[in-house]
Amino acid sequence: MSRSAVQLIMQRAPRGQPIDSRMLADLGISPAEASRLAGQGWLERLGRGAYLLTGDQLTVDGIVAFLGRRTPGLHIGGKTALDRQGIRHNIAMRDRLTLWSPAPIEIPQWAADRAIITCQSTALFDAVMAYKQHLRPLPGGHPEVLVASRERAILELVSDVGRGQSLEEVRNLFVGLRDIRPAVMAELLEHCRRVKVIRLVRDLAQQEGYAWASIAQERADALSGGKRWSMVGRDGERLTLKP
Repeated sequence: MSRSAVQLIMQRAPRGQPIDSRMLADLGISPAEASRLAGQGWLERLGRGAYLLTGDQLTVDGIVAFLGRRTPGLHIGGKTALDRQGIRHNIAMRDRLTLWSPAPIEIPQWAADRAIITCQSTALFDAVMAYKQHLRPLPGGHPEVLVASRERAILELVSDVGRGQSLEEVRNLFVGLRDIRPAVMAELLEHCRRVKVIRLVRDLAQQEGYAWASIAQERADALSGGKRWSMVGRDGERLTLKP
């Protein structure tokens, strides 16, 4: 069995991606057989329920695909999603990965050793909008890796201001957002439940002179009831947003 199992894994297992228990079961390989293959040196055990073909190189997209198989809807979002679509301000010296998930997840240590990973599970949108709305694999990218559209990634990024994300960097990124689709932004803002996000997106869009700032203003008017919004970030800086 070991020889045929190795052949199946080499033929069908995706490169750069951990092999999970479900993938092994689809190949007809039991946990006990996987353990024997690891003992024989054919597989490298990364952690519980995660193996890598010996000699293969773990990739960032492979990590996301692995985590996404366990948590449907998990996706690359915020700043990383914008970076993947050519909107960036600084170039990181080490892989930094911003993930969003419909529920909190634990990042395995072997994944954290490969990249600096943060995962956000804030309920940014209401339950009327399907969680996977405006998530898709990028052209030419890993088919199992979902990436937030530019419009959704903006709202995710803005939601992190005051929680480790600097407002200055967000302002710099907004300069490159001239190809935003107003209809998509309108849909997302309609379902966004965070007053801070809506108002801050509006203010930043107004500063850049984007026509779709009026869409955010209409949503802010409908949601906030004319009250000022204020918060103190982790850095001690107060952020106050007008109605």
